[in-house]
Amino acid sequence: MLGSKLPLVSGLPFVLLLIVIAAAPLLAPRWWHHNRNKAIVAGLVSLPILLYLGIGLGPEGRHLLVEKAHEYLGFIVVIGALFVISGGIHIRGSLAGTPLVNTGVLGIGAVLANLIGTTGASVVLIRPLLRANKRRKRVVHTVIFFIFIVANCGGLLTPIGDPPLLLGFLKGVPFGWTLRLWPQWLLVNGLLLLIFNFWDQWALSKDERELPGSQHEQVLAHQPLRVEGAIEMLVLVGILATIVIAGRAAAAGRPWQQGAQEVLILIFALLGFFTGSRERRARNEFTWGPLLEVAILFAAIFATMAPVLELLNANAAQLGLRTPAHFFWATGSLSSVLDNAPTYLAFAAAAAGLQGIPPHGAYVGMLEPRLLAAISTGAVFMGANTYIGNAPNFMVKAIAEESGVKMPSFLGYMAYSVGILVPLLIVVALVFFGS
Repeated sequence: MLGSKLPLVSGLPFVLLLIVIAAAPLLAPRWWHHNRNKAIVAGLVSLPILLYLGIGLGPEGRHLLVEKAHEYLGFIVVIGALFVISGGIHIRGSLAGTPLVNTGVLGIGAVLANLIGTTGASVVLIRPLLRANKRRKRVVHTVIFFIFIVANCGGLLTPIGDPPLLLGFLKGVPFGWTLRLWPQWLLVNGLLLLIFNFWDQWALSKDERELPGSQHEQVLAHQPLRVEGAIEMLVLVGILATIVIAGRAAAAGRPWQQGAQEVLILIFALLGFFTGSRERRARNEFTWGPLLEVAILFAAIFATMAPVLELLNANAAQLGLRTPAHFFWATGSLSSVLDNAPTYLAFAAAAAGLQGIPPHGAYVGMLEPRLLAAISTGAVFMGANTYIGNAPNFMVKAIAEESGVKMPSFLGYMAYSVGILVPLLIVVALVFFGS
């Protein structure tokens, strides 16, 4: 096994990169905001690993780098296509900011996240939700629950839903496999929607007592609502069909030629971008910055995590992780403070090591189903525990603050997640994973 040949120090660049990704937005937000600085960090951290694998380990190391390059290409093409297409789907008008409507929007977002990803659903829905509640005083809880549901927990049912699941799909998990996680999805999102509805009713009643005039009449005010972007939605169907058909072909032993899926998805994305509406993208405040950020950081993540996956796979027995509950809490805990996508792959590699499966090819799809369910659920759900657990969290926070909502600090947000989300996660662990 390659992992037995690698020194532990080869995992240090990956650890350093994740620490920077977690700490820089908090300690140096202005400096970290520039993608140029992210690229400098990514290059400096990745260079030692690229040299070590490309030169020091010879053909074996170069083969590993080529494998990670192919995985990165497949990942970034899908993420980029969904980002571009969702940027052209616009909801015009405004909703009534009542508890029932707000709960309905969050519920729709929990479903939509599985079709255009948590990032795409967040981009499409957060501004209409903020417009619907602009006449209300208490709005923070609405944004918090939006992050919980739409930006994280809602995206559990398909590989499109959240980056960790997309990585799993690219590493052999059948496209429809995540649908079997619907009991976990329904339990957590259903309880979150129920809690939110009661909270929102209380908040509106309190606004009624504190603010002059009838808040109820004001929140009922709205403009006609319509969804624009027929071309983009048609292209989205084409992208989803491509992913599903390619996945089924691979499962049937007739895989497409390498790169064919990525080329077809790229063609769809270009078609949607050039035939879609520039005006709709402008109204959605679409920019290339977030996609460039993901491309830069994940290029470094894929490079530096290559030796880490080998090390975890070779030394899995020493980690003390045995049961699905162990993997659920371990994956989720790290996903709370680090990016949940590489965390997912790290613990998938460890689980594969317990089964004697090397971390190459379609190894994630070979994992024991309950272990894979625990890793998938922990990564997706607990990415909501902090602002840095999943990429859309900070984006939603920034959009809300631009709209005048005073969002809680890093620790203030965690007070919500510890008080609301963690008890639900304990229920998930007891019901589905044994402890």
